[in-house]
Formats: sequence, structure tokens, C-alpha cells
Amino acid sequence: MTTSTLPSAWDSDGCLPAEPGRLDVPKQEIWHAYRDATALIEDTLDHQMQRAAGVPHLYYQLLVRLSRAPVRQLRMLDLAMDAKITRSRLTHAIGRLEKLGWVRRDPCRTDRRGRIAVLTDEGYAVLQRAAPGHVAALQHGIFDRLTPEQAAQFGELCRIIAQGLESDSGRAGLPWQR
Repeated sequence: MTTSTLPSAWDSDGCLPAEPGRLDVPKQEIWHAYRDATALIEDTLDHQMQRAAGVPHLYYQLLVRLSRAPVRQLRMLDLAMDAKITRSRLTHAIGRLEKLGWVRRDPCRTDRRGRIAVLTDEGYAVLQRAAPGHVAALQHGIFDRLTPEQAAQFGELCRIIAQGLESDSGRAGLPWQR
């Protein structure tokens, strides 16, 4: 007969029972794995982008979003929504990109208070030079580690989580509404 060394609150599988305010151990492990993976991939991408273009990964993502927009421009609020960041963080980032000459802000014709972020030709050229390294870092950091089926499942799970969080949040709960 073996004697369990688990604390009395743990069950025979080594899991804490679910309690209000506490995840059980399997959920804690999932959360920690997600947190660690996202922190490491974001750090990898940020480091790669600092070497390639001298800017954080977030700035590169803003350039990408502008490059995909009609005539390479978006209203600032729409860009904040697309990037899932606060308007304040976007304003700071766009200000820095403006100083580099990669983006400019134009007045919005339909709203005197609104501004339009426009990707400049210089910004587009930087994006084109930085893109191959970014793609290589994503390929190595994520897709080389997953089967095509796992990658598809991962994408679907991320969409489910993002859509759920967006629909659950009150109007002031989403970053671009703060």
C-alpha cells in the first residue's frame, strides 16, 4: 500500500478541486502554458523587429494594418480597434512613427475631431524590408512546431477566445474604448 504525499485538499489525480476564485490544476497548467507561449513569441517578434527596423513589434503591426487598408490609411479609432489597443497607446505609437516619417496624420473629412493615419511610401518600404524576417520568426516560433491540423485548431481557438472577449466586454471594457 502506498501512502499519498499529496496535501489533503488535493484529489488522487493531484488536482485541487475547483473553488471560487481558483482554477483547478489542469486549468492552471493550460493558463501558464498559454501565458508562457504568448510572452515568448511576443518577445521573439519584438526582438526581431527591433533588429530589423528599430521599432517594437506593435509598431510593425500598425504598419501592416495600414498597408492592408484602402489607400493605406485608416481612421485612428478604426486602427486602434483593429490592433486591439487603447487610443492612448495608439496615439503614442503613431507619434513615434510620424517622427520616423513612416506615417502621417491627416484630418478626417467627416469628423473635425477625428484623424486619419496614413502609411507613407517610406513606411511602406520599411515594412517591405522587415516583412521577410517577421515571417521567418513566425514560421520558426509557431508554425514549424505545429502540424497543419494543430495550426488550424490553434487559429480557431484563438478566434473563439477573441470573439468571446469582444462580445462579453461592455462598451468601456474594450481597449480602444478607453
